[in-house]
Order: sequence, then C-alpha cells, then structure tokens
Amino acid sequence: MRLSLGERSYDVTTRALVMGVLNRTADSFYDKGAYFDLDAFLCRADQLVAEGADILDVGGVKAGPGPEVTAEEELERVVPALEALRDRFDVPLSVDTWRASVAAAGFEVGACMGNDISGFADSDYLPVAAKAGATVVATHIRLAPRVPDPEPHYDDVVLAVCEFLVERARRAEAAGIPPDRIVVDAGLDLGKTWQQSLTLLHASGRLAALGYPLLLSASNKPFLGRLLDLEVGDRGDASLAAAALGITRGCRIVRAHDVKGTRRVRDVVAAVLEAGGPA
Repeated sequence: MRLSLGERSYDVTTRALVMGVLNRTADSFYDKGAYFDLDAFLCRADQLVAEGADILDVGGVKAGPGPEVTAEEELERVVPALEALRDRFDVPLSVDTWRASVAAAGFEVGACMGNDISGFADSDYLPVAAKAGATVVATHIRLAPRVPDPEPHYDDVVLAVCEFLVERARRAEAAGIPPDRIVVDAGLDLGKTWQQSLTLLHASGRLAALGYPLLLSASNKPFLGRLLDLEVGDRGDASLAAAALGITRGCRIVRAHDVKGTRRVRDVVAAVLEAGGPA
C-alpha cells in the first residue's frame, strides 16, 4: 500500500507514519491552549520534528463543543502557522479543518493534506483538494463537529463506519482524488460511546481492509480515560498501547501527541511485521 503526500510517496505496507498534533486553539481538550501563542506553537513544532514526526497536523478549532470560532478566526490561527512551518521544516503539513475555505488557504501556503473530521460535509471540500493535488482524510462522524452527541446508537457500529467511509472515499475518487491520496479514519470518540470506540479500535483490521490507508486518532482521548479512569494528563501509556494495537491491525498513520514514544512503538511493530515467517 502506498500513500502520497505532496511530491512524496510512502510505502505503508508495514510501516506507519507518525502525525504530530499541533493545535492553535485556546480550548484544546489536551493542551488547554498552551500552544495558542505562535512562538509557543513553533517551539512545540520544533520538539515534534526533533522527535521524528513524519507529518505535522495543524488545527485551529477543536472538534468538541465550545465557543464559536468563525472561518475568519480559524484562518487567522491556521494560515500564519502553516506559513511558518513551511519555511522552517521539510515535513509534510496537514491542515485539520472541515471548512473548504480554510483548507484552500492551507493548501496555498504549503499544506498537502486536508484532515476533515466532518466526512466532507462542506460540498466544496473535495473539489478544492482535488484542484490542489492534496491528500484528504475521510473521517466518520455521526452528527457534525462541535455538536454534542452523548448517546449515539448504531445497530452495528463497525458496519456503519465501514459503509460511511467507503462512500466518502468513493466520493473523493469521483472528485478526481486518486486512491493513494485518500485516507480513512474511524473517528474514535466522534459520535461514539467509549465502548463503541473500543470496538472500532479492535476492528481496525476490517477498516484497513477497505483498501485505503487507515488513520488512528486515539491519543489521550476520552475513551481511554473512561476505560482506565484516567485524567487527560495520565493517558500516555494507554495511548501508546492503543497505537501498538492499531498499527498491528493495519493503521498506517498514527496521530499522536507523544511523537517520540509513538515512533518507538511504530518501529518495533514494523520490525515484527517485516520479520515475517510463521507465528
């Protein structure tokens, strides 16, 4: 399996890529706005790159409920950050947004991936990405970003997510985006109970079998906290365990706050997968 990001092409048959999380939000569930200031943001970026991030994912609005952030505010947060990263590093950049206008601006200043947690709810998103030659992430969500969904119900959560992601991936292909530039993401904790998120992590093999690189976004998420009764700052080990399981079962991009630890997990799992031979 191959994944293309800008002019780069990666063989992700056995080796996952580590995507470092960079938020310019005042209310991130994890960093609580610690990197909202651009200087602090760039210091954090320096750290993630030094730790070996394969991709940097830049977001200006958190996924969960909170005060309104207009498109103009999101642009003010994201575009200068991407410009600074482009000038500072030779690392593929992803813009974490569900707005086509923000994605377009991000692509213009150097982003080569659009990470959209809305499942392409903005009808202009895919045409904008196709025109830019960008890679896109199709993420499952039941309702919409920033909309509370405390009691989601599915007859079969894995089947529902698989069907949704196949439809969105085909929609991306129809818009002119080639398969090696389409990534799928189960959307853990996005319109799922913590038990449903565990079920989807367990089913990563089925999701990977859809034929597109599978992104895992489990780092420090609430489902791990609920599972082990951990506050957000104490979920590091649980996040690495989730990464190890996910990569073993086919996840090929791991979105992480702890890039150094996740790279170590990735390297060990890749070595095991590449060793081959009988179990």
